[in-house]
Amino acid sequence: MQISEILDQKSWDIFITSHGSQFLQSWVWGNFQRTIKRKIWYLAIKDNQQIIGLALVIKQALPFGKNYLYSPRGPIFISKHQQAQELFFKKIKELAQQEKAVFFRFEPFDAKQLILNAKRVDDLQPSQTTILDLAQSEESLLVKMHPKTRYNIRLAQKHGVQVYESKKNSDFEIFLKLIHQTAQRAKFNPHPDDYYRQLLKQTQFSKLFLARYKNKVLAAQIIIYFGSTVTYVHGASSREYSLAMAPYLLHWEVIKQASQQGFKFYDFWGLNKKKWPGFTRFKIGFGGQPVVYPGTFDLPFSNFWYFLYKLGKLMRF
Repeated sequence: MQISEILDQKSWDIFITSHGSQFLQSWVWGNFQRTIKRKIWYLAIKDNQQIIGLALVIKQALPFGKNYLYSPRGPIFISKHQQAQELFFKKIKELAQQEKAVFFRFEPFDAKQLILNAKRVDDLQPSQTTILDLAQSEESLLVKMHPKTRYNIRLAQKHGVQVYESKKNSDFEIFLKLIHQTAQRAKFNPHPDDYYRQLLKQTQFSKLFLARYKNKVLAAQIIIYFGSTVTYVHGASSREYSLAMAPYLLHWEVIKQASQQGFKFYDFWGLNKKKWPGFTRFKIGFGGQPVVYPGTFDLPFSNFWYFLYKLGKLMRF
C-alpha cells in the first residue's frame, strides 16, 4: 500500500463519481483552486495498483503568514480500511510540517473515518442538505413539492418570468450586484468577486442562470455539474418585484433541464433552520430527501497557533 500524488484526471474523476459525485473533490475543483492562487495536492492511496482512497488537499491562508490544509468533503475511502486511513493522515502530517500548517481540516463521509484528537468545529461546507431524485416525471416532482412552492412556480409562469443561461459579462456583473445585496440582507460574507469569475470560467463544470421580469434580472444562481449530480452552490435575488416569485421558477427550470439532460440528482446544497430559516424553508419546499454528513473536523498540529486562530475567530464575532 502506498500514497502518492496522482496526475491522471480520468482515473481520479472515475473514482470520485463512483463514490458520491462530490464536486469538491473533483479534478476541476482542484484546478479552480489553482486559478485563485491556492496550492493543491491530488493524493491517491493505492493497494496493488488499485485506488482505494483519494483526497484533494488545499492550502488555505491564515493571518500572520500562517495556513491550514483542507480536504473539502474528503478524504474519500473505498472502504473502512484502517491502514489506508493511517497512511493518509501520516502523509497529511508530513505535508503540514513541510508547509508549516497550523491544522488539517476535513469533512469525512463516514464518522468512522475520524481519528483521535480531531475536533468537531462549525461547518465550513454545509453538513445538511436536501437532494432531489430526478429519475421521475415532472408531474411527480411537482406533486411532491410543498403546495406553496407549486403555487409560486405557477405564479411566476403566469407573470411571464423568463429563465435563461447566460454567458454575457454584463449578466455576470448583475449577478455580482445581486450577490452583494443578498449577502448584506442575509448577513453572510460573499466570496471575492474574482472567485465567482474564475469559477464560471470552468465552462464544462459551472453555469450561470438568471430569471428576468419586466427587463430586470430578479434572481441568479451558479450551478455546478459533476458526475450524476447538479448542485446549486450560489444564489442571489432582488427584493424588487418579489411577488413575481422569480427564484421559484429559476430553480424549477434548472431542475427540468438537468433531468432532461440525464442527470440523476439535484443537490440544494445546505440547510440550516437556525442560521438561514428563510433559505431552508425555500429549499425544503421543493421536496427531496434530507442528507446529513458527519460535519467539519480539525486536526491541530500546533496547539499554540490553533488556540490563537480560535481566539481570533471568537473576537471577530
